[in-house]
Amino acid sequence: MLFARLAQVSQEVAATSARTRKTALLAELFRDAEAADVPVVIPYLAGRLPQGRIGVGWKVLSRPVDPAEEPTLTVRDVDARLTGLAAVSGPGSQAERVRLVGELMGAATEAEQRFLLGLISGEVRQGALDALAVEGLAQATGAPVADVRRAVMLAGSLQTVASALLADGPAALDAFRLTVGRPVLPMLAHTASSVTEGIGRLGPCAVEEKLDGIRVQVHRDGDTVRVYTRTLDDITGRLPEVVAAARDLPRERFVLDGEVIALDADGRPRAFQETAGRVSSRVDVAAAAAAVPVSPVFFDALLVDGRDLLDLPLTERHAELVRLVPEPMRVRRTVVADPADPAAAPAGETFLADTLERGHEGVVLKALDAPYSAGRRGASWLKVKPVHTLDLVVLAAEWGSGRRTGKLSNLHLAARTPDGSFAMLGKTFKGMTDAMLAWQTEYLLGIATREEGPVVTVRPELVVEIAYDGLQRSTRYPAGVALRFARLLRYREDKTPAEADTVETVLAAHPGLAP
Repeated sequence: MLFARLAQVSQEVAATSARTRKTALLAELFRDAEAADVPVVIPYLAGRLPQGRIGVGWKVLSRPVDPAEEPTLTVRDVDARLTGLAAVSGPGSQAERVRLVGELMGAATEAEQRFLLGLISGEVRQGALDALAVEGLAQATGAPVADVRRAVMLAGSLQTVASALLADGPAALDAFRLTVGRPVLPMLAHTASSVTEGIGRLGPCAVEEKLDGIRVQVHRDGDTVRVYTRTLDDITGRLPEVVAAARDLPRERFVLDGEVIALDADGRPRAFQETAGRVSSRVDVAAAAAAVPVSPVFFDALLVDGRDLLDLPLTERHAELVRLVPEPMRVRRTVVADPADPAAAPAGETFLADTLERGHEGVVLKALDAPYSAGRRGASWLKVKPVHTLDLVVLAAEWGSGRRTGKLSNLHLAARTPDGSFAMLGKTFKGMTDAMLAWQTEYLLGIATREEGPVVTVRPELVVEIAYDGLQRSTRYPAGVALRFARLLRYREDKTPAEADTVETVLAAHPGLAP
């Protein structure tokens, strides 16, 4: 497929707000695509590079290059050139990147150059999200949307499913089943302001501790154990104690959902940064495990003895979990069987208070009759935390002054919008230690796209957890609201921008302030 065709569709999708029109445009594009194009086409539409960071910043991209008169580049040509760019390193690497970018831009037409600049800088905002791509694929191939969505959930990859669909048609979906060794995207939770509100929304539910750890999915097949993150990265080699714990369980084929967390001698959680640092450590794992041991704590069973449990209600999945996992390795919980009982909500609030006293960050309420909706933020799971927090994306940062001179300090914070873009909600320079300032300066300069005065604009890649005291109405920001007293809690390198909070979620938590 010509790259010009993809650039054209991206522009047309950006120009329409109608979901049906966006879906039709994507369906037409997929009909024209070859199966081998899909691993490139889908991330490009969503504004992602399959290669991740390729080391090309705004200084390189800002150099003007005369465009080609006619389109000749294919999507696979572009992908190969960007892969070459990502591999450049060592002495003379900057000059080589300038040369390679110049060659790529010189082979692109003016329209293709515009799309490439947005793609490489992370500023493609045409709203072609994965959900729309799923609908477009279904329309292009005649497959039921629900079947395509489930296949993506089980494959953990839209590109994999799309390639199979375009190559073999709807029958290819039968191959996508929950399989030990192939991780699925985790189920996520919406937010409730209190346990009482959550019980009112869900009805009969479990109230479980919300641990301040790292989400993991553990797969065992005989002696083979694999551990995956929420973004499906394989981190088995970094967590030998989790592998050992899984091998000690009495069944030999299972998939479990849970968290790993570092605890102190009293059984209280250590700082999140210690857990995150331990999970991200790739060298001298034995020394890291000795210094910061982590414990697995499981809260769901997705497959046991080869039996797929995803569609079963939580009550049945938890019963399987109890049969498999001993109590010390299961998350603490209480069950609200009858929400009409006057004692139900107070009991849930007491459980939350006890959880906070133990040092954890809150609770998650889960409807007892709900299946496991992998890869989705389902309405049947609700998280409650006593402090308002949001996971937001950093769009830019400002150079500091005084003792922060030479450091990127004031972060520009944004939530996701339905069209795939980001809406700024405010800024913060609070909550940052010297170590954090040094880290974020180095990281953000690595993803910078341009610099104007004190403001360095970056690709929207870094997710941060922000605490704030509330919202206030504001005409300054596009969502009509602004954060009050925002402060940085931590960097969420374990989350992608697609997992950041949405404007809708922010407003739903403060219904009186919706514009």
